[in-house]
Amino acid sequence: MSQDKIQKVTIIGSGPAGYTAAIYAARANLEPVVFAGGPTLEHPQRVPGGQLMVTTDVENYPGFPEAITGPELMERFQKQAERFGTVIHMENITKVDFSKRPFLLESESGLQVRSETVIISTGATAKWLGVKGEDSYKNRGVSACATCDGAFFKKQDVLVVGGGDTAMEEATYLAKIVNHVTLVHRRDSLRASKVMQERALNNPKISFMWDSAVEEVVGDGKGMTGAVVRNVKTGDSKLVNAHGLFVAIGHTPNTELFQGILETHQSGYLKTIPGSTRTNVEGVFACGDVQDSYYRQAITAAGTGCMAAIDAERWLIEHGE
Repeated sequence: MSQDKIQKVTIIGSGPAGYTAAIYAARANLEPVVFAGGPTLEHPQRVPGGQLMVTTDVENYPGFPEAITGPELMERFQKQAERFGTVIHMENITKVDFSKRPFLLESESGLQVRSETVIISTGATAKWLGVKGEDSYKNRGVSACATCDGAFFKKQDVLVVGGGDTAMEEATYLAKIVNHVTLVHRRDSLRASKVMQERALNNPKISFMWDSAVEEVVGDGKGMTGAVVRNVKTGDSKLVNAHGLFVAIGHTPNTELFQGILETHQSGYLKTIPGSTRTNVEGVFACGDVQDSYYRQAITAAGTGCMAAIDAERWLIEHGE
């Protein structure tokens, strides 16, 4: 890629949102360039392709009745984007200058890119507990998404960790599928909204372990079999048998690069104009989990990726590009 060339569309990030944006932009002859991302010092486990790269079977993505693994699905997304001419760099953008057009971007290898429009699809990172056994049993019992993985635990006992709306939503959703949900919360009261609290507290399939924290995930080497839960007031610990542990303590949007440049919600997610993917900077668009704190699904991320590409194309037409 010539550093003298001004790109029409540059996509920062990958995953379902970024690759879908690339597919649509490429088919519109906008010759998109994608910086797919990768590990950083702060996030050494981050890989191109987003959260689906650390997901096993995906059963709820339309068109795959037999299920497909997350990495395989992302590989197909990537190949489809490349089929239409998308240029993909497996590295991070480390600097952006949105003060004037064309925008100036710089990658970690020192590559400088000038671009008329930018689509941001850097995603979000699930917050984990950081306890012993958690990493060992991710995707083998430990999950951060009930709607993604709940169906794997039909008629089994599971744990949910958290005390906010997300935890109540996860527990209530799981209660429709599993045998029983035990919600573990380190305080003696919930942070969730009143209506969400009542929904969970009144559900006979949900019980609560108050003033408690998971300190270890245990298993048989093949899958999770339980968790050691400690009462934070008494210090007493006990083993709770369960085949699933859903960590519902929130996500962190990957917006460090745009702090002070683009408007964010109080939670850190990028603000977009309702009904569009436009940010507060003309010509800069955001899609996927970096701007969606509510749905956080592969299919909704892909949908907003499509929207971002169309928004960018129309913006270029409006500005005579």
